[in-house]
Amino acid sequence: MEAGSPSRRKRKLEEPPAATAEGGTHAREPPPGAGEDEEGGPSAVDRISDLPDPILADIISLLPTKGGARTQILASRWRHLWRSASLNLDCDCDGLARLGYHFPNDDHAVAALIPRILSTHPGPGRRFCVPAHYLLSRPAAVDTWLGSPTLDGLCELEFCRVHGYEKARSVPSLPASAFRFSPTLRVVILRKCHLPDSASQAPYFPQLNQLALEDVVVSETSLHIIIAGCPALECLLIHGSSGFRCIRINSLTLRSFGVSVGSQPTDELQLEELIIEDAPCLERLLRLDLFEELNVSITSTPKLQTIGCLSNKRVSSRSFMYGCAAVIEGLHLDRLAAVVCTVKTLAVDLFMNDLDTVIELMKCFPCLEKLYIESVPGWKNLWRRKHRDLIKTFDIRLKTIGLGFYRGIKSEVDFVTFFVLNAKVLELMIVHVSPQDYYQGFAAHQSKKLMFENRASRGARIHFTTDRCLRGASEINHVRDLDLIDPFISRCRH
Repeated sequence: MEAGSPSRRKRKLEEPPAATAEGGTHAREPPPGAGEDEEGGPSAVDRISDLPDPILADIISLLPTKGGARTQILASRWRHLWRSASLNLDCDCDGLARLGYHFPNDDHAVAALIPRILSTHPGPGRRFCVPAHYLLSRPAAVDTWLGSPTLDGLCELEFCRVHGYEKARSVPSLPASAFRFSPTLRVVILRKCHLPDSASQAPYFPQLNQLALEDVVVSETSLHIIIAGCPALECLLIHGSSGFRCIRINSLTLRSFGVSVGSQPTDELQLEELIIEDAPCLERLLRLDLFEELNVSITSTPKLQTIGCLSNKRVSSRSFMYGCAAVIEGLHLDRLAAVVCTVKTLAVDLFMNDLDTVIELMKCFPCLEKLYIESVPGWKNLWRRKHRDLIKTFDIRLKTIGLGFYRGIKSEVDFVTFFVLNAKVLELMIVHVSPQDYYQGFAAHQSKKLMFENRASRGARIHFTTDRCLRGASEINHVRDLDLIDPFISRCRH
């Protein structure tokens, strides 16, 4: 290639798209030999630039804010695309940290950047995410930003968490301008704000798919009005919010619901009771705290497959009533009138690693396929004589077992061995080991102690790992986590 001459790649990027007879554009047919180097082999070809403008604009709208804007410098072909794409203005603290912005030092810089972007981009808006503490420190600015025509047609609205600002006692009101996007919003995540009754009078969100209320103050009446005004809602997260004593769920579309009781001192009403009256599509019900008081009552959830996280950390304060079939106090099966066969995944947090408790739960949910357990070592877990009659008659259908904080002491070995020797369709056992307890040869040593060579399921595998593969209740902290098929497991190295 001659010095000073443009590269073949650059020339290709800067060529204008060919016009069709109708005056539009389409991807060009590559000339003979295109995509080959001088010897006829494959070479790098910019096929992305050949995509139609609407597809490229959709791709750009999914990029982080800075990345989307920087596509303008790629080539003249790309120069106009950022302004024609829907705006993704995402100022969440993790993304800002990757760009070199850090709170609180760069708080003013970030706040100054937002109106510049809104004035530069013509819209429409796809996503608008700003720190939740701006509702308190810059209420007028937030109201102005939300009123910008650039955000017309907004699909996602989030007030994100910023570390260091969570403990602010004052709770500002959500600007009324936020409700102007109700016809188009699909995702709403509100944090650290108050929803006054006047602002939530009969709101209607026809397309809203995911809703999260985190540390939000809202009255019980307004909360139920908001939920009723979301006819397409599939994922609902209510985390640490207050102002109501009871939540009643009646939703034809809700598939996943996560709830936790607020732990911060407050003069507002605190959640005490959850009643799921009619949720024909509900598949996942997640308790996301372990210590707070909450009684759960279920009337009709014919598709419920996943329950967690049941805990006996405070037995007297947590009850789970599944219609007339079963009552669970903490993790104690208080009454079992009929088994619950729809539930396939269960996560529990045991105060002590007690096999008897787990067996009782398996009797209540006999079709369990996935069981995730976090606990501390405790009971002796002697089972060979105690449960020999059960072993002969009870069909253990577990395919996946996850065990957190395994150390390899005798009570844990006895606990795990029960499943190794009796779970006939077991496929995978994930055992999390703390790095300080892990040593070279740990897996081989423990497999021998667990009698893994004599396992009931010949296809079963056991995976000892120091990676945090299993998610505890506190780690399921975003509404998008509720949309996971299995929210209790994360990607880990095998």
